Amino acid sequence: MIWTATQALNGILGAGVPQDWATHILGHQLTAFHGLDHAQTIAIILPNLLQEKREEKRDKLLQYAERVWNFTEHSEEERISKAIHATRQFFESLGVKTRLSDYQLDGSSIPAMIKKLEQQGLVAIGEHQSITLDISKRIYEASI
Repeated sequence: MIWTATQALNGILGAGVPQDWATHILGHQLTAFHGLDHAQTIAIILPNLLQEKREEKRDKLLQYAERVWNFTEHSEEERISKAIHATRQFFESLGVKTRLSDYQLDGSSIPAMIKKLEQQGLVAIGEHQSITLDISKRIYEASI
């Protein structure tokens, strides 16, 4: 387990490719404000971030749909939708809930989390710095 974690986080696997840590950044606010663990925050944020950025991430999402989920039939849009849905279902199958409401959270902390992102200078995140505070807010809202 320690070796796997070392390989995942030492930077070698991401050398030379764009990296998107926005899911983690948005999730860190959920941990700070609500004490949710890292797995919970990833499960809540990732499907909604993928949905929000599906056009920008289109090629990678199609690759993901095929290589991870073996979705090769139907239109590209359907394969992307199925991959995002399968991701959410995978988390749920592990017993990790994927909505803020599953943790009795109503989204009332979203303005404070957005303000904290701004205070921390996290106003343009993601591999292309295209996730603005407005988009972060939409991702949080979609997560309710």
